[in-house]
Amino acid sequence: MLLEYSIIYKAQNHYENWVDDAHWQFLIIPEQNNSQEFVSIDFTNSLNVPNEFSVNAYGFKTIRVNPKMKFKDIAFEADFKLIKREVNPFDFRPEEDIEGSFKKIEELNFRVDFEPFLRTTPLTFLPQNDKGLFVFDHTQSIFENLQNLNNWTFKHLYFKTGVTSVDTKLHEILENKHGVCQDFTHLFCALARANNVPARYVSGYLHQGNGYFGDSQMHAWAEAYIPNIGWMGFDPTNNLLANTNHIKVAHGKDYEDCSPLKGVVHTHGEHETSHTVQVSSQQQQ
Repeated sequence: MLLEYSIIYKAQNHYENWVDDAHWQFLIIPEQNNSQEFVSIDFTNSLNVPNEFSVNAYGFKTIRVNPKMKFKDIAFEADFKLIKREVNPFDFRPEEDIEGSFKKIEELNFRVDFEPFLRTTPLTFLPQNDKGLFVFDHTQSIFENLQNLNNWTFKHLYFKTGVTSVDTKLHEILENKHGVCQDFTHLFCALARANNVPARYVSGYLHQGNGYFGDSQMHAWAEAYIPNIGWMGFDPTNNLLANTNHIKVAHGKDYEDCSPLKGVVHTHGEHETSHTVQVSSQQQQ
């Protein structure tokens, strides 16, 4: 079955004083892959500044905007349309050699190949006392352990907006046990890596028509690498495997690699920023 998705991304910025110079980079374009195919991309801004398209270090498309005029207000709007094939996350052959899979992730060549996604970052740093919060059971497959980790993270944290920021560290999240999708994902990645399984942070969009947890902005989930299977998506915020409703934009080591908006703005005084995302879908005829 094919589904047609429409994604509308809006951002508004108001500055107390004139902005003399500004540079923005948006990482919001859906990835083109085996299950996602573009129909159209439309990105505009209220100052009618030309857009520049580029590719980041991980190979994902970005949009750059550099107004060459003074302003106090600017708004951005993106309208993406894509076709997505139905995804069955269980469409793979289960691990047959459990012991062999665990031996594989211990091999030096494997650890070198996947080093970026085994690395601890400031946002995935676990205090020493917390590294044993979730220990893999070697009598179960890596996939089963990751499913259990997904469920454990879902139950260990409570979804609540407004209590963390994009740079909140894991020790604070574990202490308060509240957070949003990026916090669930950082914890999942940290504990997967602590058990020698490569894990990467994924940013994208979630069609929330089925009552999933998420906020009005972009969603985050994780991908973990399983020998002889490959990268698989896990959404600990909702305790499920990434499926047709998950529309991937990019991946990286943590939120810093996948931030939807980065910028340098030269101004003084206060500013206000707001972002909204709307995702809708319909079955293609």
